Amino acid sequence: MRAEGQAHIDRIEAALALVRKFLDWDRALRRFDELNARVEDPKLWDNPKEAEAVMRERRRLEASIGAVNHIGQEMADAVEFIELGEMEGDEATIGEGLSTLAALAERADNDKVQALLAGEADASDTYIEVHAGAGGTESQDWAEMLQRMYTRWAERHGYKVELVDYHAGEQAGIKSATLLIKGENAYGYAKTESGVHRLVRISPYDSSARRHTSFSSIWVYPVVDDNIEIDINPADLKIDTYRASGAGGQHVNTTDSAVRITHVPSGIIVASQNDRSQHKNRATAMNMLKARLYETELAKREAATNSEYNAKTEIGWGHQIRSYVLQPYQLVKDLRTGVTSTSPDDVLDGALDPFMAAALSQRVTGDKVDVEDVD
Repeated sequence: MRAEGQAHIDRIEAALALVRKFLDWDRALRRFDELNARVEDPKLWDNPKEAEAVMRERRRLEASIGAVNHIGQEMADAVEFIELGEMEGDEATIGEGLSTLAALAERADNDKVQALLAGEADASDTYIEVHAGAGGTESQDWAEMLQRMYTRWAERHGYKVELVDYHAGEQAGIKSATLLIKGENAYGYAKTESGVHRLVRISPYDSSARRHTSFSSIWVYPVVDDNIEIDINPADLKIDTYRASGAGGQHVNTTDSAVRITHVPSGIIVASQNDRSQHKNRATAMNMLKARLYETELAKREAATNSEYNAKTEIGWGHQIRSYVLQPYQLVKDLRTGVTSTSPDDVLDGALDPFMAAALSQRVTGDKVDVEDVD
């Protein structure tokens, strides 16, 4: 096998191995058989919600298992085709086989990401909170850039985006904002973005045109399905109302319709000011609180499996997951996976999929990459 073909094969096999490990292949096959048996049981359909959950899990397993089997078979066929061409000295046949392997490698990488989105809440809609770090206008402007970046990423995927909460900065940018992103696998993709994001650039707010470093944090948590019960003691809640604020339009109100809820035992704070109705904002904030508590539980479960828990940390040096350098050179670098982009403009316009895919893979392999930050 030529080096080019072997490189494609190695890439395909690595993708398939990752999916098998993630699915716990033997367990997944047994579970798929169990689900098929349940679907054939007429009594299942007496409970529509349960039936829907079973069918959803079955479809996801069927897609993942089928993708692995189909790509594996197509790779074997392509290898056989190339070997036949090599035996007969037929360059056209060899070239066709190599092209097939290259296309399969691309497909394997894409299917790998889809298969990795099989977590308990991965298919859910998601909230994305953006918080400016210390640094005043600089960090607040950076926070607004991140808000736009995730909005553009969602739009690229055809997701619906709602601005649930918004607090404007004193001079520019935002102090914080919460986006509600609705679409298939929105949380599964976005969950890897939680953490501190660092920006290095020539400040547009500095008359001396000096380089500034700014930090903002991202916190991602899934929208809780109605079937998931989250028990909250009303005595644990502190509920405040206030006047909505913002740059204009729907974010400005003349009554105290905005609602902030503090869950005292955990310290979690959520807020909603998207609606003019205090009642609706309170309902939205309660849903957000349930989602945050659910995400915390999911993180604890993952910690039990991976023996580590990346908790929310200080927004500053030493805690960033990604650096975005705009001057004196152009580079975005993920400090967990080592994935880079030399086009920050594209990344800030929502081209985040390579970073998300690498982070999802790393969660499965547990591989640590020694990555140095950029200046």
